[in-house]
Amino acid sequence: MERRSFLKKAAVGAAAGAAAAPALAADLPTIKWRCASSFPKSLDTLYGAADLVSKRVAAATGGKFQIQVFAAGEIVPGPAVLDAVKDATVECGHTCSYYYVGKDPTFAIETCIPFGLNSRQQTAWMMEGGGLELFREFFKDYNIHNIPCGNTGAQMGGWFRKEIKTVEDLKGLKFRVGGFTGQALAKLGVVPQQIPGSDIYPALEKGTIDAAEWVGPYDDQKLGFNKVAKYYYYPGFWEGGPQISMYINIKQWQSLPKEYQTILEDACLYAHAEMQARYDAKNPVALKQLIAAGAQLRPFPNEVMAAVYKASHELYDETAAKNPKFKKIYEQWRKFRDDQIQWFAVAENRFDNFMQAARTAAARSKK
Repeated sequence: MERRSFLKKAAVGAAAGAAAAPALAADLPTIKWRCASSFPKSLDTLYGAADLVSKRVAAATGGKFQIQVFAAGEIVPGPAVLDAVKDATVECGHTCSYYYVGKDPTFAIETCIPFGLNSRQQTAWMMEGGGLELFREFFKDYNIHNIPCGNTGAQMGGWFRKEIKTVEDLKGLKFRVGGFTGQALAKLGVVPQQIPGSDIYPALEKGTIDAAEWVGPYDDQKLGFNKVAKYYYYPGFWEGGPQISMYINIKQWQSLPKEYQTILEDACLYAHAEMQARYDAKNPVALKQLIAAGAQLRPFPNEVMAAVYKASHELYDETAAKNPKFKKIYEQWRKFRDDQIQWFAVAENRFDNFMQAARTAAARSKK
C-alpha cells in the first residue's frame, strides 16, 4: 500500500541523508525548486517548517536538490498556494488545506474540522488509519502530491473584545475564523470573516471585527492581539490538531529521482514533529507573559461548546448528503475519531487529568 511505502521510505531517509550525499553529488541531477508558503516570515514556527525542509533536503543531497522558500505574498498570496502548485507556477507549497473549502469542503478534513482529532490522533489517522491514501486520491484531481508537514497541537479559541457567556452572545459576532468552522458557527448567528493573518490586528483594532483566532500564545503574542482584545478564550475546539501540508505538483514529484523523493518525505516528517515540539515548548512561556500583560484567560462555556458541537455535526451530515468525496473520507475519519476518543479516555486523559490535579494540590500545599 502507498502508506507502507511512504513509511518505509521515510524510515530510511535519515540513512540516506547521512551516507548518500557523496554518491548523490556524483550520480544525481541538480534540481532547484521554489516553494510558496502561506505564512509570513515573522511566524517563524509556521513559516520555519518549510525552511527546515529546505535546509535538510539540501544537506542530505550535498546541495544537489535545493528548495527556495518564499513567504506569503512574495510569489502568490497565502490563500493562492494550492492553485500555484496545481498550475505549476511553483513546484511545491506549504499551506493548510482548510483554506480551500471554497473549492471543496473535503479539503478541511486534511487539516482539521471542529471537534475532530488532536495532533497525535491526526497523525495516526494519516499514517496508520488510511487518511494518507484517501487524500492522495483526492488530491490527484488538483495535480498535487501531499505530505504531512507540521501540526500546531490544539489551538486557542482566540481574542474577543467582549465576554462570551451564553450562546446568545454569538449572535451577530463578527469573528475572524477560517475553514469549515465559519459555516458551523454561522448556524448560531456568528458572522465569519476570512482575513489573512497579517490583517487581523488592524481589523481588531478598528473594530471591523469583534474577535479573531489564529494559533496560540507564541504566535498570538508576536502578532500583538492582546493589545486590542483582552479576553483570551480556550480551547479552539475547531482546531484540536490542525495539520499543515507540503503540496507538490504531481508531475514534478514523479520526475524526482526516488532518492530525492525519500529525502523530501523524510525532511517533511522531521519538520512535522519539530513544529509540534516548538509550539509545546514555547506556548507555556508566552501564555504566562500574555496573562502578566493583562490578558484575561477564559474557557468557553460548556453551553456554547455543546451548541457548536451540535451545529457542526449537522453541517457534516448535510455536506456528506450532497458531496460524495466528503462523505467517503468523513465516514472513515469519523469511525477512527470515535475509536480514538474511547482509547484516549482510558490512558491519556486519565493520566493528564491526574497530573493536573496533583500539580494544583501541590501548589496549594505550599501556600
